[in-house]
Amino acid sequence: MSQRLERVAGEVRAILGEVLARDEIKDPRVRGAGLITVTHVRVSGDLRHARALFTVHDADAATLERVRQGLDHASGYFRQAIARRLRMKVAPAVKFEVDKVFEQAARVEQLLREEAAAHPAPPPPTGDSDDDRGDE
Repeated sequence: MSQRLERVAGEVRAILGEVLARDEIKDPRVRGAGLITVTHVRVSGDLRHARALFTVHDADAATLERVRQGLDHASGYFRQAIARRLRMKVAPAVKFEVDKVFEQAARVEQLLREEAAAHPAPPPPTGDSDDDRGDE
């Protein structure tokens, strides 16, 4: 990704986070959801579209989907907020997706714990080899 795209993506992420932190979105699907974190933003090469990945802490799949629908419904408001704060010819249209990285990391940790429980590590050597040093 070019430096400009990265910079714009970072600015869009900051604006989205600021709007959410200020509780500017009145949609009840978003307002009552809890702490919403925008984890990553990808901007298209022409800067007309942005895909924002988000997560809601301690939320189940149904809540995440409901919040996604609410955020997508408010995408026009987000676009206006981006246009007000960034001086660009065209503000990107934002589409929201649930960030599954945290779920995937938790699943990998769970699998590793299960594997460790199924195949315990062999005990360490007893250490009787120290007697052969010949301390005189």
